[in-house]
Order: sequence, then C-alpha cells, then structure tokens
Amino acid sequence: MEQFNYPTTSQWQELVKRPSASYDDLEGIVSEIFQNVQKEGDAALLRYTEQFDRVVLDRVSVTKAEMIAAASGISEDLKRAIQLAKTNIESFHSAQRTPRVEVETQKGVHCWQEKRPIEKVGLYIPGGSAPLFSTILMLAVPAQIAGCKEVVLCTPPDLRGQVPEVLLYTAQLCGVTQIYKVGGVQAIAGMTFGTESIPNVYKIFGPGNQYVTVAKQWATRYNVAIDLPAGPSELLVVADNSADENFVAADLLSQAEHGTDSQVVLVTTEETFIEKVKMAIQKQLEELPRKEIAKQALEHSKIILLKDDATAVDFINTYGPEHYIISVKNESFYVDHVQNAGSVFIGNYTPESAGDYASGTNHTLPTNGYAKQYSGVNLDSFTKAITFQKITKKGIKVIGDSIELMAEAEGLHAHKNAVTLRLKKINDEA
Repeated sequence: MEQFNYPTTSQWQELVKRPSASYDDLEGIVSEIFQNVQKEGDAALLRYTEQFDRVVLDRVSVTKAEMIAAASGISEDLKRAIQLAKTNIESFHSAQRTPRVEVETQKGVHCWQEKRPIEKVGLYIPGGSAPLFSTILMLAVPAQIAGCKEVVLCTPPDLRGQVPEVLLYTAQLCGVTQIYKVGGVQAIAGMTFGTESIPNVYKIFGPGNQYVTVAKQWATRYNVAIDLPAGPSELLVVADNSADENFVAADLLSQAEHGTDSQVVLVTTEETFIEKVKMAIQKQLEELPRKEIAKQALEHSKIILLKDDATAVDFINTYGPEHYIISVKNESFYVDHVQNAGSVFIGNYTPESAGDYASGTNHTLPTNGYAKQYSGVNLDSFTKAITFQKITKKGIKVIGDSIELMAEAEGLHAHKNAVTLRLKKINDEA
C-alpha cells in the first residue's frame, strides 16, 4: 500500500481515484454484445458464454433436476448459517416497510402516496473464483418482501457448465426459480431485451466487474432501470491506536481479496499506528489462499496520514467509500459527520464481513464515489412510490382559481380550461 503523509487538499482528487478503467474504453464491446443479444437471443448468449466463460452449453436455463440436486450437496452447518443470515436480512428489510402517507392539503383536496412493487426484476449474481451466494440473499429477500411478481436470476456457469450448488440452494430458499447460466455483459443484455429463454425485466440489480457496471448503465438506454453503479469493491478504514491493528489488517485484506481491481484505504491521524498495520497485513497476507489477488489489489491501495479528525472526516467524505469502518477513540465525531458512505461499521467488533453476510444490512452498495448520490439497495429499491389524489367539488373551488392563474401565466390554456369548465358547472348547479 502506498503511503501519503499529510497530503494537501489540492492532492485529494488524485488520491480518491479508483483503479478502474475508463468506461469509455469498455462501451464498444458492451454495445456490440447488446446489439447481438437483441438480434440473436439465446444463440448470442451461448456463443458469448463459450467465448468468455470457456464452456459450451446447449441451454441457458437451470433445470429442475439441477435445482433439486443442489440441496444434497450443502452441509447442514452451512444451511443453518444461510438461514440465520436470511432471517436477519428479512428482519431488517421488513422493518423498512412504510405505511400509506395521506394528507388533506386543502379542504376537499385529498393526496396520498402508496408503495407498489416493481413487477419484474432481474438479479445479477457474480460468479468466477468466488461465487457470491450471499448476494442472492441481499437481493431476493427484499424482492420477496416487496412483493415483486417475477424474479429472474442470472449467474455465470463454472467450467463444468454448472451453477454452484450453494447458489442454487440459496436461490430456492429465497423463492427464486427462474435461474439462468449467463454472466457478464450478455446477462445484462439478456434481461434487458428478453430472449427465447430469459424474460425481460423492468429493473436490474446486483454487483459486478467494470464490464457489468457499464452494461447496467447501457441498459438504461432501453428503458430498464438499475439499482446503482456497483463496480469493484472498496473499503475505507479510519483507525487510531485504540484500534486493534490485527483487526484493521484483516478488514483491509477482506476486501482486497475480492479482486485485483478492488481498493482498500487506511486513514489515520496517528503515524505510529501505520507500521503496526503494515506488519499485521504482511503476516496475515501470507496465510490467505487468495493472497495473489489481494497483493495486486494492495498495489493500488493507500494509507493516508492526516493531521486531525476534522481533516480526516473531510477527506473520507470526499472519497465516499462503499464500506466504511470507524475504529477510533473519537467515534461519535466520525459517526455524526458521515455524509458520503454506502454502509458504515462502527467499533472494533464490527467487521465489514458482518454486513457482507449475516448482520441484516444489505451489501449491494454504491462504489467509485457514487455513495455521494446513491443509497445502497434497500426495500424501497424494489418498489415505486405512486401518488394519488381525489378532489371534491369544494376542493376544486378552493384551488381552482390558483390553477387557472398559473396555467394562463405559462400560456397553457387547455390546462386552464380543464378547471374553468368544472368551476362553471359547479356554479351553474348552485
């Protein structure tokens, strides 16, 4: 990890950059894949699966037999762990339900708002060297609570042409039955347009690499919504000598092992703490099965030494981390001044891993600084807020004159007339 001591604010914009390729560099291949999937459907999906995943399939859908067999390959201990996580995620997301909001803005003018589920949603679950079955819980559970009618899941196959059993088991546990062996850009395109096998959806959820992130943004050109730009994972830890350096090192490595394009950042105001963490990282790194991946991620990760807590808070809000761990003496100051973060983990015994798996919060979060304007996935992500209104004769009389004046001032005379005719009828009946 490269160390920066007391950088000036003029240097911050360079320091907060992520190690990701320019989206402009990726749009060409994304556009080409989208066009081919739109034209050729399943044939294009199978071709790209062979090209990118190095496996030949004769169909993209997961069979009932594969789903039934999946449960037998999962240990009872792991099943109990997944069920515990599901229970906590259900509890936290069920608590996010909001009641109908209703108000009478003027006498006889009734306005209200109700949440309704998005009917068709697509879930993208990354695969590769670390199939993220936990992401199924994070997406399928709130989709179920929201009441989404159709839930489609896409995930890349392994080299045997299979979806890992734990993914299939978790999907079934969450009530997801439409599962397809498609990954990457082609999966996002398939859910965008629909193919012979995959239904089209109204909104796509899920993290992924840089190609998936660009593909999701490309999908918005075709009237498909997305949850948020969720690219390579990242973590920022702010810590001082009150923190356990071994915990801090473990947390940094937990995100560094995600992928070579992940980024971790340590922010501290105490220089003596830095060497402790560096030593702990080196010791723990050698014991990790994914140490080569973590090493590459650490090459573009950073240690930032700042002069005081106020400066540290300003820098952290400028960075806008996806995951943010606070392990400092002055804990309340940092918590109170959080402005930009996807999810915050407070205290020495709150590892980021808890949010990834089992505490109940959602781990699908904005990366690459998008925490400045996006929330992480939550129950509302799977719903739409629809407004309703009902106006009585008395109500239209109360606000009618104002509507007429405003419409006329904007030069929209048909708008004015829609009110004038009603007011005239009321006056004629009087």
